[in-house]
Amino acid sequence: MTAYLQALRLERWPRSAAIFLGTAAFFFLHPDFASSFAVPEIIFRAVLSFLLTWAISTANYIINEIVDAPTDIHHPVKRDRPLVQGRIKKRAFIFLGLGLTAAALFPAAVFFSRSFLLSLLALLGAGFFYNVKPVRTKDIPFLDSISESANNPIRFLIGWYAFAPAHLFPPLSLLVAWWSFGNFLMTAKRLSEFRLLGDKAADYRLSHKRYSRNLLLFGMVVSAVVFLSSSLLFLASLRLYRFLIVLPIMLLYILLFFRKTLKEKEVMEEPESLLRNPLVALLTVVLVVVFALSFLL
Repeated sequence: MTAYLQALRLERWPRSAAIFLGTAAFFFLHPDFASSFAVPEIIFRAVLSFLLTWAISTANYIINEIVDAPTDIHHPVKRDRPLVQGRIKKRAFIFLGLGLTAAALFPAAVFFSRSFLLSLLALLGAGFFYNVKPVRTKDIPFLDSISESANNPIRFLIGWYAFAPAHLFPPLSLLVAWWSFGNFLMTAKRLSEFRLLGDKAADYRLSHKRYSRNLLLFGMVVSAVVFLSSSLLFLASLRLYRFLIVLPIMLLYILLFFRKTLKEKEVMEEPESLLRNPLVALLTVVLVVVFALSFLL
């Protein structure tokens, strides 16, 4: 049982908590809707939407674990995954994924709107397109990071439509900013793999056959520029000038990740593991405090 729990990657729950950014953005941009929900209903919808998102994300990890097992053996960390090591049964793991998917989609259809359900299905579909042939965007240079980081705006939409009516769509510039920051991190992860795995990089990730160090570095720069410019566009279009103070902190984040990717002598961690780095943790605390102050003022 311990091996199955390990294979589910439950420790990646912070990624599902990203839906609360969508919820917060909805109530901030449309404060009149706050009175439409009682406090117990807000808590119920927030907690349930998080659990459903976590369940679908976990189902996607099951797909990834099964499909990537033959190549994970070439990765210095992922070769220790339970399925690669033969410590779990693939058929039982598949049924577990199907059960999680059903357990998520049924309550979503009962308690939430069609837009919420479609957003949840989009998260599941993104996992299939990323992992499963004949599409398998994971093997296509740049489309691999673009499609993987698409989970960011999809999770944003899940949190948004946990409360928003179907006719209200979030600002496109905000979705692009959230996507491009995720793409920056995913491209940084690939550059770290390419630099440190050397000749074995393509054995682990097929897209590395067409990557080069400069090409990946260019992808990071473009993603960072898109993130900063779309964030600036969003803030300027709604005249949210007090939030501009957040952008220099995000720029420090970006510079720190450039340094980690190009200097450190181990493959870059998953995003949620980066908080173990004292400097990243400190910047995160500062960012949250500054953002909260800007929000309250």
